[in-house]
Amino acid sequence: MTQTAADRLVHRRPAHSLERDFYVSAEIFQQDLDQIFYKEWLFAIPAAQLRKTGEYARIKIGAYDVILVRGNDGEIRAFHNTCRHRGSILCKASHGKVAKLVCPYHTWTYDLDGSLLWARDMGPDFDPGAHRLHSVHTRDLCGLIYICLADDPPDFEAFAATARPYLAVHDLHRAKVAHRSSIIEQGNWKLVWENNRECYHCVGNHPELCKSFPLDPEIAGVSEDGTFSASLQGHFDRCEAAGAPARFVLSDDGQYRLARMPLEAPAVSYTMDGKAAVRRNLGHVSLPDAGTLLKFHYPSTWNHFLPDISLTFRVTPISATETEVTTTWLVHEDAVEGVDYDLERLTEVWIATNDQDRSIVEDNQRGILSPAYTPGPYSPSWESGVIQFVDWYADAMTRAQAPKAMAAE
Repeated sequence: MTQTAADRLVHRRPAHSLERDFYVSAEIFQQDLDQIFYKEWLFAIPAAQLRKTGEYARIKIGAYDVILVRGNDGEIRAFHNTCRHRGSILCKASHGKVAKLVCPYHTWTYDLDGSLLWARDMGPDFDPGAHRLHSVHTRDLCGLIYICLADDPPDFEAFAATARPYLAVHDLHRAKVAHRSSIIEQGNWKLVWENNRECYHCVGNHPELCKSFPLDPEIAGVSEDGTFSASLQGHFDRCEAAGAPARFVLSDDGQYRLARMPLEAPAVSYTMDGKAAVRRNLGHVSLPDAGTLLKFHYPSTWNHFLPDISLTFRVTPISATETEVTTTWLVHEDAVEGVDYDLERLTEVWIATNDQDRSIVEDNQRGILSPAYTPGPYSPSWESGVIQFVDWYADAMTRAQAPKAMAAE
């Protein structure tokens, strides 16, 4: 009988990278999709990406093809991109704007709320109400749109209740997209996350980012005993006194974390000179040096929310050795390019950093493809965040497999 990923994870070495197959096997990749990406809440887009009625975005997650569209009532909804007639896709482009959702095959026409408006010559007994588009569970968390592909999604409110106070001060519903980029990294999605969760590699690989992001393992890592240095605790206290929630929060299951971390003084934003990237702030964080609200939510997103800009990152697995990383730069809706910000200056640090990370992940993947690869130890001081991610992954896969194991018994 074929061993599941969960079976193999039982015997993994703690604080070590995973066995080779977890980064290269198509079978384990499919289990990752089935047990995690098809079941968990996933970050999809910032709401600011769909500002006008009829604007839509298309996202592919494994076998699923999803459309997110802003309706006539202003709500953003998600639907499976498959016509209820014979299954043709409705939207071919990655994004666009429509008055109605019209199937290109036989022109069945749907309203933006998913209801079927028109289907030609279907006979007197045909019931349009029985042929709405299949919906996808959707939540708007302070301007961040999440979706869940499961029929019965896990609880979202515990995470949302924790995150709302941190996010509310950034006014993401008053944002617009200044720039968006998507890159394909030839590496497993877990390698993308492992690289993100540490700055052990930063000093030798990220000269642009290191002008503002601190080379301090306490910033990216996870404290085992829940305590922090006096300077970091002082930063939390100062931000909270100014009305910007900052204290470190890690969920019990390790799936999400929030903390408002300082930048490398005197930097106040992710720019080459460390100065603000936008003259008009997004949100009402009153401290210019409040740093960045670092938020991750496995398996799909990490984020940086600063006084002047916000950045969202979405991780979308494509294959066992391919991952799409989509970055969106958000600025105040009234900020004017060329007046309030220069687009190249706004984006250059993270465009460079993303490309450097792509190269790092791809080199990592190439090395793991070798049969000579064996799991290596993580640095307890510099890579505690990586340990935390891998522990979460192992626990999530084991929990997902447990009901099947119990049913088999």
